[in-house]
Amino acid sequence: MPINPDIAIGAELPTQEFSWASSDVQLYQLGIGAGARPLDSRELRYLEDGKPQVLPTFATVVANIHATEAPKVSFPGVEIDLAKVVHGSQEVTVHQPIPAEGSGRTTTRIAEVWDKGKAAVIVQESVTTDLDGNPLWTARSSIFARGEGGFGGERGPSESVELPDRAPDFETVVSTLPQQALLYRMCGDRNPLHSDPEFATAAGFPAPILHGLCTYGIVCKAAVDVALDADASKVKGYRARFAGVVYPGESLAVRIWKDSSRLLITASVPDRDNSPALADVILTLA
Repeated sequence: MPINPDIAIGAELPTQEFSWASSDVQLYQLGIGAGARPLDSRELRYLEDGKPQVLPTFATVVANIHATEAPKVSFPGVEIDLAKVVHGSQEVTVHQPIPAEGSGRTTTRIAEVWDKGKAAVIVQESVTTDLDGNPLWTARSSIFARGEGGFGGERGPSESVELPDRAPDFETVVSTLPQQALLYRMCGDRNPLHSDPEFATAAGFPAPILHGLCTYGIVCKAAVDVALDADASKVKGYRARFAGVVYPGESLAVRIWKDSSRLLITASVPDRDNSPALADVILTLA
């Protein structure tokens, strides 16, 4: 049985210890489009040698940024073919600005396993501290496994963010490169769904798709740039649901509403009739 919720829920995954340098931050931020305006001093803050400012979304890749092999979906009570899996949602809360270099320790557990009928959703929660135990960030993520539902588990919540009934306060369009996924995979996600045309076709897509976490980072950076004066330290938390695929080379239309101490955001693909890319996006201000 690929999923056994009695074993999976509450299971702890192996603790990860890792270190990162400013060059890792620069690589990640290049992977989500930093540097597209190379004469803009605000843009170059993301790529400054030594002490680049760090987007909170760096937290989603740092533990595995040096990985060179495709990931496996193999946890206690969970064994799933990688071709069936896409990212469902991601949330990160930073407890202090992420330093440009450092070391961390992450502990992760499987928090929920939901049965959506034709699919399953596996939710992980993780806590990251420095090696002295000081909190750095917490995260919650889910993966959506097609064809793995029907095991009799709970369906789980279905929540959506209600957007204001008015024009957005900010709008911007961000271009991606045809090689964006090939660049982003250098940040440790070597899933062939994002690089191998034959694997992508077998998984049901006409071509390799952009990593969901790449889109996640691109939209966070866009919001920071246009709504927060390109100051990543103003972000406390950031969450999103992956609502559709993005293909490398497409553009993303990002719409942002101010809402008290947070920003509400949508991202869609204008090249495909504004097909949704991210939904239920909330950026919480520090």
